[in-house]
Amino acid sequence: MNRRLSCLAAAAVAATTLSPAAWAQSAASTPSASSVTLYGLVDMSAGRFQDAGAQRTLRAESGKLTTSFLGFKGTEDLGGTLKLKFALEHYLRADTGSVGRSNTDAFWARNAYVGFQGDFGTSTLGRNTTPLFVSTLSFNALGDSFGFSPSIRQVFAPSTGLAFQGDSGWNNSLLYNTSNAEGYNVSLIGNLGEAAPGATGRNLGGNWVLLTPTWGATIAYQQVKNGLVAAPVGFDRQDTLQLGGSYDFGLAKLYAQATRVKTRATVETRSNIYGLGLAVPVGALGKVVAQYGQANADLNPGEVKNRTVTLGYDHALSKLTDAYAVVMSDRLTNVENGTSVAAGLRVRF
Repeated sequence: MNRRLSCLAAAAVAATTLSPAAWAQSAASTPSASSVTLYGLVDMSAGRFQDAGAQRTLRAESGKLTTSFLGFKGTEDLGGTLKLKFALEHYLRADTGSVGRSNTDAFWARNAYVGFQGDFGTSTLGRNTTPLFVSTLSFNALGDSFGFSPSIRQVFAPSTGLAFQGDSGWNNSLLYNTSNAEGYNVSLIGNLGEAAPGATGRNLGGNWVLLTPTWGATIAYQQVKNGLVAAPVGFDRQDTLQLGGSYDFGLAKLYAQATRVKTRATVETRSNIYGLGLAVPVGALGKVVAQYGQANADLNPGEVKNRTVTLGYDHALSKLTDAYAVVMSDRLTNVENGTSVAAGLRVRF
């Protein structure tokens, strides 16, 4: 009798504490599909590099046209139209084998999030790319190039002496994107200071992007109160507003941007940044790109101007690989002009 009771008890316990394999088998009536993808990009160039006011150097550089990175992403079907999604992405420097854009980057500094996707849109929690960065890279001829795009350099890495706050990605953030078949998208992002040193509140941002086969437009805004870089005395917040547009004439595609960055501190400062770009197809595989940017920084008192123009040619060697050559002139008030000339190879996988 005792043996029979023991067997019955063991069976009852097994029924309520299923192993992962047994749980998967018991849940066969509600199918679940999942996938994980490894992907990334390696960009290497060599040439003579010189920003305005800096020394001229011959270097082999990683990530000048597009920042090199490695990533993992995955989805799991939760039933109906609902999916779980995640991504872990880190920047890398292929010239040295180092992690990050610089030594200050965290390991998963590009994206690190988990969230849901469905008919309602997509919502992800973790480290997310900001809508302002997406708008900036989408409406200039050189995309997200921190090395050669005047738009990216002057907004996110200014040389005028007025620091940009917030970076291209925010920690501890919640990002929401709509899902629209009509060609437009709305994104909203926010995070909290979490009592970090120098944090004075929360960051908020968002954008609206419309893309059609012929033209596109965007408006983006963000307010930063934490995640500060060289914050000025009495810092309260930094507000950034951007408008952008593009039009494809067939023979060429035109880009235009206008950005205003205002920092509220003991001494208020602002920057007005303008960009104009052009992309001209050359045959089926080539493209000439040109972008001009001007940043006027009001240092109160005084003004500093940065004028940058880039001319390049990009040639597709395959669906995943392209070669490029770039010339960039960089001018800054009261310092020596800089000229960079480089050629590179970019591989996606």
